[in-house]
Order: sequence, then structure tokens, then C-alpha cells
Amino acid sequence: MRPIRTSTLARVVLAAALAAGPTLATAQSGPATTTAAAPVAAPAPAALAEPARDYVLGAGDLVRISVFQSPDLTLEARIGEGGTISYPLLGTLSLGGLTVPQAEDTIAAGLRDGQFVKAPQVSVLVLQVRGNQVSVLGFVNRPGRYPIDVNGMRLSELLALAGGVAPNGADTVTLSGTRDGQPLRLQVDLPSLFGGSAATADPVVRHGDVLFVDRMPMVYVYGEVQRPGALRLERGMTVMQGLAASGGLNQRGTVRGLRVHRRGSDGKVHEMEPRLDAALRDGDVVYVRESLF
Repeated sequence: MRPIRTSTLARVVLAAALAAGPTLATAQSGPATTTAAAPVAAPAPAALAEPARDYVLGAGDLVRISVFQSPDLTLEARIGEGGTISYPLLGTLSLGGLTVPQAEDTIAAGLRDGQFVKAPQVSVLVLQVRGNQVSVLGFVNRPGRYPIDVNGMRLSELLALAGGVAPNGADTVTLSGTRDGQPLRLQVDLPSLFGGSAATADPVVRHGDVLFVDRMPMVYVYGEVQRPGALRLERGMTVMQGLAASGGLNQRGTVRGLRVHRRGSDGKVHEMEPRLDAALRDGDVVYVRESLF
């Protein structure tokens, strides 16, 4: 057998020692010490639950009331202007302003307390919503009247029901109605609303409210440009940006002598020679002259 060189043997012994190092160290160190467990963080408080969004019954709603195993107590009725209906055995019941679960509990309590049904299981189904409706008008994809089918419906949800703002609709919408007997007129800026800005809240809509979306602001560019005509006025649009949106100047156009016609607060149209970085306003008419050279 060929003898192993001393240097080779040393390397083999060293490699074996390194491989067994952690095991040997553990064995020689005696019983392992217990590491203190990291403190467990206290559970975070439960998030505040959102307010109940059950539908609130209103005058004009058509409901179907049924009681389990009591077909004679099934009734379809429309809630009157006073918020009441006439129900068998119980007479006149006031359901207006109640949520569906509250209405079920009210009818069940009447049947139980009157000893008509020992353990009534009442179901109320809303067949038609007329008591809580809002109108969406103007430049939306589906204008019309929409039911408030959940309590606390937001303006953004109503706008979604109407299909959103039409391509020629404005970025600012107007919500009109009454609150506590006082007229309400609220301007809501949609980019700020959907952009998460705290400056604009998402208001709750109520019965009788009207949401109006106006036409988008426009400016008009004519003269020596590539695509004369009407343009959507974007926020902060300058004269230069308006010219760029029109395709820029054609070969005969010049920015010298550029004119903007603007209607003032007096109702008269005033002509001015703006800077290229000047902001445009709704209804401005920009005229690009022909170059003489």
C-alpha cells in the first residue's frame, strides 16, 4: 500500500475536524441553554367595522312579506307615503325608515307578542325600489334615475351605476339636494376624489339628490395650424400646449401676433396677445396668423 504523505494526511484530518466542529462543540459544552423566546406582540385592535349598509325601506317600495309555514301571512304590499303598510292580524305597521332586518324583527315581534305565531320566522324581500332614488343627469354614459339599494351609498358608487363620466364630460360634478331642511349644492372634483386627496370627500347620496355632470371645458384653435377646431381644455393647459394639441403650426403659421379672444365678466369678448406659457380658459378662441415671410 502506498503511504500517504504527511501534508495530505494533515489536510484530511483538518477537513474532518471542521465538518464535525459544531457537533463536537455542542457535545463538549454540556446541556444546551434555552434561548429566551421573543416577546409576542399584543394583537392589534380589531379594525373598526364599517357602518351597516342594509337597505332602508322608504315610501313607494314594493315588498313581499312571508312567514315560514304560514302561507296565509304572505303579503305583497307597497309602502305608503307615510311609511306604513296594512298587515294581516297586526293592522297598520310603520316600516319606512327601517332596514330589512329591522322590518323582519318588527313583524316577528308583533306576531309573537300577539300570540298569533309561537316562533315566527319572517322574511322581507324588496321587489321594487322607489322610496330611495337619485337622479344622474348630464354627460354620463347612462343618465337616469337610480335606486339607493344600500344604506350610505357614495357618490362614486352612484357614478359607477350610471356608467361613469362620458368622454365629453367634465372632471367636476355637482351634487344637489337637501340636508336637514337646507338646500345643498356641492362641487366634487373627481381627479382629487379618485386620486386619494383629502381635499375632496366622497359624499353620501340621499333620496331626491341630483347629480349633474357638465360638458367638458373647451377651447377653440383656428388659423394656420395642422388641425384647427375644438379641443378639450385639460387642467393647466397653456397656449403652447393648445397649439401642440392642434398638431402645431403649419408651414404658413407663426406665433408672432398670436391672438386669444376671451369673454370677460362683463359678457364682452376681449382680444389679447398672450404669452406661450399663459393658461387657457374655458371658451377661449386662439387665432394663429399667417407668416408674411
